Amino acid sequence: MVLKLCSKSSSLQVLSESSWKPKFQLSVIALRSCNMEKVPHFLIHQKDLRHVDLSNNKISGKLPSWLLANNTKLKVLLLQNNFFTSFQIPKSAHDLLFLDASANEFNHLFPENIGWIFPHLRYMNIYKNDFQGNLPSSLGNMKGLQYLDLSHNSFHGKLPRSFVNGCYSMAILKLSHNKLSGEIFPESTNLTSLLGLFMDNNLFTGKIGQGLRSLINLELLDMSNNNLTGVIPSWIGELPSLTALLISDNFLKGEIPTSLFNKSSLQLLDLSTNSLSGGIPPHHDSRDGVVLLLQDNNLSGTIADTLLVNVEILDLRNNRFSGNIPEFINTQNISILLLRGNKLTGRIPHQLCGLSNIQLLDLSNNRLNGSIPSCLSNTSFGFGKECTSYDYDFGISFPSDVFNGFSLHQDLSSNKNSGIYFKSLLMLDPFSMDYKAATQTKIEFATKHRYDAYMGGNLKLLFGIDLSENELSGEIPVEFGGLLELRALNLSHNNLSGVIPKSLSSMEKMESFDLSFNRLQGRIPAQLTELTSLSVFKVSHNNLSGVIPEGRQFNTFDAESYLGNRLLCGQPTNRSCNNNSFEEADDEVEDNESTIDMESFYWSFGAAYVTILVGILASLSFDSPWKRFWFDTVDAFIHKVRNLLYIVSDSWFV
Repeated sequence: MVLKLCSKSSSLQVLSESSWKPKFQLSVIALRSCNMEKVPHFLIHQKDLRHVDLSNNKISGKLPSWLLANNTKLKVLLLQNNFFTSFQIPKSAHDLLFLDASANEFNHLFPENIGWIFPHLRYMNIYKNDFQGNLPSSLGNMKGLQYLDLSHNSFHGKLPRSFVNGCYSMAILKLSHNKLSGEIFPESTNLTSLLGLFMDNNLFTGKIGQGLRSLINLELLDMSNNNLTGVIPSWIGELPSLTALLISDNFLKGEIPTSLFNKSSLQLLDLSTNSLSGGIPPHHDSRDGVVLLLQDNNLSGTIADTLLVNVEILDLRNNRFSGNIPEFINTQNISILLLRGNKLTGRIPHQLCGLSNIQLLDLSNNRLNGSIPSCLSNTSFGFGKECTSYDYDFGISFPSDVFNGFSLHQDLSSNKNSGIYFKSLLMLDPFSMDYKAATQTKIEFATKHRYDAYMGGNLKLLFGIDLSENELSGEIPVEFGGLLELRALNLSHNNLSGVIPKSLSSMEKMESFDLSFNRLQGRIPAQLTELTSLSVFKVSHNNLSGVIPEGRQFNTFDAESYLGNRLLCGQPTNRSCNNNSFEEADDEVEDNESTIDMESFYWSFGAAYVTILVGILASLSFDSPWKRFWFDTVDAFIHKVRNLLYIVSDSWFV
């Protein structure tokens, strides 16, 4: 018999307090999203349960030990998304196959004998709890365990040797976000069936262990955000099935192994935030949609023209690359190109105008010069095909025999009709799911005065150009008004001149617009008030003049957006736009100009004085009529002064 109640809107409420004693025995009970606060008491009378689903409720306190003890045939127990605080297991071995207790509030030591009590478990998920202590060595007794998620808990210590040798059927192992330590697989293991290994955000130390070489079926390896040291071993690129490798946020040094760039199967390589040096190895052709995240290292040299072959996302920010931006070839796939914070020089190549699927372009904080190519307006910024590498799906799925022939109708009922019914009922339950290991791309981009990380759906909506902190000159291309999908444009801290084009008012989705610290002049176009999505607007420290536009979003910008433009008036500045104020502003400018003229005058006068004096002294050095005339004049002047002094002194005494 089956009892199934479910409320997608969580409006259903099942009363768990009751003395009701049913006269029938259930095989399946599913009370999902029923707002229950306790395990229904009538279940204590059930002895033949095979499948129990109490997920997405508000049940707190202890998990009753009688639930498992009374139902020795129980195969599936789903408790996720509740408030359980204590996980009590039976005292004797149980045949449970599937356990999901994720997203609860368990905060005690993980049962040391878990592997002995549940030796037949094939799926166990305790993600997002607060289990404490070391991983129990009894886990190694789960020979058939194929999916284990221990992530987001407080486990610490080393991985038990019995665990990495005993669980030889493991396909997916998630240990992320704990406090596990020690070296990562320093010795060979029996986890040869492993497809996905997630060890990120722990306290693992030492070198990348040789034991990983035995993981011949490994497709995804994530060791990010640990304390790993040493170099990236060349053999890691020789793992035959490796599709994604993430080792960011560690203390690795040395050069990037060439073997990693020789793998045609590699889709994701994240080596960011280490101390890697040297250049980027030659990139051979690989499948489409490759993601290379190499930012925040000490990589140097020039960037090869062929680097973008089949690459969809390239992040080289904050390294030491020099030379010109290469004239990339085969750029039809690139959607995100981030070169910020290097030592790149020269002009922005016109070949970048061929980025037909570009979404984010960041060339800021380099030494680029010349004008901004107007043909950048031909790039898609939303009109090309959608980028597919934000949510990775590397095809990591269990093989068809993952449960070794286990089928619900065989285990739940010997009756053929009931078996088919049970199988249909549980079609959406985890046994019929396609298990996949997935990760998301996290991309950092500066917008709205912040440098944030975007991922998933938020990243798909972000389209931006950042050319700030360079030495670009010339005018802002009028054609930029055609970038209708653009949400962020930053051209600040350059040497741009001319006026702000009125055509930019066509970029209706613009949210962040920064033109500060340039040499722009003229008025702020009133048409920009049509940018109703604009939340950040900055034109400070230019030579702009006239009335600041009012209305819509422009009523929300403060004086900081306009600093350093003395001829701007109106709100939110303190300068009114009447004639007197304009005259005062003009007087200020004239005073400044007068000060500059006087300074020039003093320098000119001094130079003329020195020139004349030198000329006189030079003429006196020769015997000439001019010399005699000069001395006669001086003698006459002295004689006059002496006579005048005598007359004054005589009259004084009289």
